[in-house]
Amino acid sequence: MSKARVSTSTGDAPKNGDPREQSNGPLAGMRILEVSHFLAGPYCTMMLADLGADVIKVETGAGDIARSTGGHEVGGHNVYFSAFNRNKRSVLLDLTDPTGRETFGRLAATSRALVTNLRPPAVKKLGLTYEALKSWNPDLVCLAVTGYGLEGPQSHQPVMDYVVQARAGLMHLNGEPDDPPTRVGYSVVDNTTALMAALALVAKLAEGKGGQVDVSLYDTMLSQMNYLAASLLNAGEAPRRYPDGSHPYFVPAQRFRTRDGWISIFVPHDEAWRALALAAERPEWAEDPRFSTIPARAEHRETLVAEVGALFLQQDSAWWEKRLVDAGVVASNVRTLEEALEDPLTNLRNMVVSMETSAGPLRGVGLPIKVEGHRPGYRPPPKLGEHTGEIIDALPPSKNMSQER
Repeated sequence: MSKARVSTSTGDAPKNGDPREQSNGPLAGMRILEVSHFLAGPYCTMMLADLGADVIKVETGAGDIARSTGGHEVGGHNVYFSAFNRNKRSVLLDLTDPTGRETFGRLAATSRALVTNLRPPAVKKLGLTYEALKSWNPDLVCLAVTGYGLEGPQSHQPVMDYVVQARAGLMHLNGEPDDPPTRVGYSVVDNTTALMAALALVAKLAEGKGGQVDVSLYDTMLSQMNYLAASLLNAGEAPRRYPDGSHPYFVPAQRFRTRDGWISIFVPHDEAWRALALAAERPEWAEDPRFSTIPARAEHRETLVAEVGALFLQQDSAWWEKRLVDAGVVASNVRTLEEALEDPLTNLRNMVVSMETSAGPLRGVGLPIKVEGHRPGYRPPPKLGEHTGEIIDALPPSKNMSQER
């Protein structure tokens, strides 16, 4: 991908200093601790950092495994790690050591929340629960992002995105009808759980009480089966795969091959079908009793798809996209990620951002939340333990809480 072709936004990133003093985001002044690795936990807290929170990433040993994932670096910053850890500060602590645990307690006393996605046995062993930390701060919100729950007979099992896609039924829904089940092409479980975790944390903080929150990958993915699960639970209708990624209820709502590629369309109601018929110069489709209503289109799915598919083959994707969108039809040609990043809309929405490093810009995808009066600043992810001294030295003196703990 040509870097020169992608516009980037740097936001209002401070060059140095305490981010709490320079953020105007809705979470400005809120300190959040993070003890997590890889994706779901770090992505959750990165969004909170983008919104102004002072996120302190507490690491031990060699740090987050993501620091050594993939083979790309910019200015000493691992690119994979940077996708989930910008705008944070890093403290290096040994949480298995009593001194490190006490220092962590002092951090907790100055914080509003803790986010961790370690396995539940490690969460409990390291004292990263509300029960373990409430003596330091009874108002602390402790969020555990887990695989199968913080408690329960399977809570100890190792869990990853791919496995949850399989277990929660998602993998079985992907692919052509006669092909093997396949995963979604990105870490959908981890990413969605990060969003759910951020919502859960903000909700608990809004309540104004400390406590434990548990958001699991499995529960989150199962909740995404919403209307499919409702149909199965209430009507016994099991979901199945349709060709070309077709929707089970709306027709046509799928991808179609064009003369030079693919286009994806969605026709959710009869007015949209009439718009497509006119854009395709097939006005007779609008009145055809086989196609004129939602139930009729579903009943005659194969016939309709064959006729529409044959028409789409006559022109290029870009031609069809413009014609359909101009007519009010929900449509887009199927782009690569490179094409999406170079889309003018991406630039308009400030969704490719740049962070300055010693070797030049480190780029990534920006915050999708637009808040009036707040333009996120983007700082590179912290080096391991980069802020240990400045943060710990600023902590209030330790209290003798040994009897309470």
